[in-house]
Amino acid sequence: MGAVEIPGDLNAVLDEAWKSARDIPGFLGESEARLLGTIAACVSRGGAIVEIGSFKGKSTAMLARVAMHYGLGPVVAIDPHNFNNVELEEHRTMPGASSYEEFLDHLRAAGVADRAEVHRAYSADVAAGWDRSIGFLWIDGDHSYRGAKADFDGFIRHLLPGGVVAFHDALHEFAGPIRVFVEDVLRSDRFGAAGFVQSIAWAQFTPEYGARFRLRRAALERKAAPLIALLKDERELHGLPKLQFKLLRSRVPRGAVTPQEWVALLDSATAS
Repeated sequence: MGAVEIPGDLNAVLDEAWKSARDIPGFLGESEARLLGTIAACVSRGGAIVEIGSFKGKSTAMLARVAMHYGLGPVVAIDPHNFNNVELEEHRTMPGASSYEEFLDHLRAAGVADRAEVHRAYSADVAAGWDRSIGFLWIDGDHSYRGAKADFDGFIRHLLPGGVVAFHDALHEFAGPIRVFVEDVLRSDRFGAAGFVQSIAWAQFTPEYGARFRLRRAALERKAAPLIALLKDERELHGLPKLQFKLLRSRVPRGAVTPQEWVALLDSATAS
């Protein structure tokens, strides 16, 4: 597995991609979007970019613009578009409501309608027949523990060495993303460099030398794992538990990173 290289024009490409995605309704911040674009541009060659949970297309458009520029193939966008998880319940205005048409409209407006391989389906159904290698696995679907675990288990075996898995809302009040990230990623020597950017938790799949990162992953785990106990009941937090959650979350390093800073985290494995 060779060193990860940053395309010389990446910052400009991220700027343009964010312009096309920023006004699409969704929950993705700019620093998170730029991280997704960086990952796609730097590690996904040779494997598919798979997005679980598309909503109205914000991250889809961001990823697809980057993929289009670098000739990476279409973004595989998997979502039943029926507001089927807790995060999206407030958007289910009536029985049978769907985000699908808005999703397609936003991709067309962003100029990437032909750069998305759309699966209007549950992720478990797509995973059952999936047989392609993955370079970047972006998990932003059902945020319950059962849902996040199923998404991870359903696709992780296809992730290429050097590829990246990332979870959205790992530092929001959802039990699934943070628990799967801590238990299945940070505690596993299959993974090397790992971190948070805002509410995204990410890690590189490096089964050959993940053990070199064991101490660094453990340090991150010590800061992130205490959140799990507060979320185990999968209920909305109020009062003291909510204050405790905010305090514990503040201890997790989650600042924005430039592409250069992010790649340096990956390259540091050889110096460990």
